[in-house]
Amino acid sequence: MIQMTLIQIDNYGPWTVTPKPRNESDLQILQAELFADVQRQFAAKKGLVFFTRFDNMLAITNGINKEDHFRIQRSIRNRYPITISMGVGTGKTPYIAQKLATESLQRKGGAQSAERKEILAIDSLVNEENSYVQVAHIDINGVTESLTDNMPAFDTNFIVNKAQHYLMTKLINKGSLLFFIGGDNFMSPCNGLPPQELTNIIEKINEEIGISHKVGIGRSNNAEDAAHLADLGLEIIRKENNNKIVHILEDEASKKIN
Repeated sequence: MIQMTLIQIDNYGPWTVTPKPRNESDLQILQAELFADVQRQFAAKKGLVFFTRFDNMLAITNGINKEDHFRIQRSIRNRYPITISMGVGTGKTPYIAQKLATESLQRKGGAQSAERKEILAIDSLVNEENSYVQVAHIDINGVTESLTDNMPAFDTNFIVNKAQHYLMTKLINKGSLLFFIGGDNFMSPCNGLPPQELTNIIEKINEEIGISHKVGIGRSNNAEDAAHLADLGLEIIRKENNNKIVHILEDEASKKIN
C-alpha cells in the first residue's frame, strides 16, 4: 500500500488579491520557498513531495503519521503569511491513494473557503507491515546532445513537455502518477504497475512521437529509499550504455512485502 498526502494552501486565490493584487514575483517566490520548505520537512521523515500547481502539492508519505503532519502544518503557520491543509489517503495504486486524500480534504471545505483553515483530513494511514513504495525515475534519452546544445531553449522545453503529456496520459490509465522533476527527468509513483507494462508504454511512446526513454525502478517501504534505488537503477543503465529500457532495484524491506 502506498500513502499519499495532498498539501493545499488555504484560501490562496483570494489572499493573492487582498487587499489588492500582490506582485507576481512575490507570489512566485512564496510558492518556491514553500515547496522547498515542505519538501525539506517531509524528507526528514523519508517522504517525497512533488509540486503540481504549487498551491497544491502531492507527497508520498509512507511512514509519516498524524502528528508528523500536524507538526509540519504548525511550522508553516508560524513562518508564513498563509496556512496549509492536508488530506491523506492510501491505496494499492498512487492514483487511488491521492484520490482518497483529495476527497477527504474536499469534504472539509473548498480550497477558497475563508472558514477552512489548517485542516488535516485523514482517510487512512499505511500500517508499517503493509508499507510499500514503487517509484520509477524516467529519463529522456539524448536531450543534451540533440536538443539542449542545438535548439532554442523554449523549443527544448516544449518537447520535454510533450513527452511528459504522453507519459502522464498512458500512466494514469494504469493507476500511476507522473511528475516533472527537472531537466529531462520525470518521477512516477507506480505501485501496481508491472515493469513489463512500463516497458511497453515507453516503447509505444517512442513509436508514436519518436522520443525514447530509460527507466530506473526502485522499491522500498518509504519514498526516499525507493526514489534513491530508482536513481541508482537509472545510473546502471547509463554506465552500461546499452539498449536496456528498465532496471529494477529493491531493498530487503520491499522484498518482505512484495
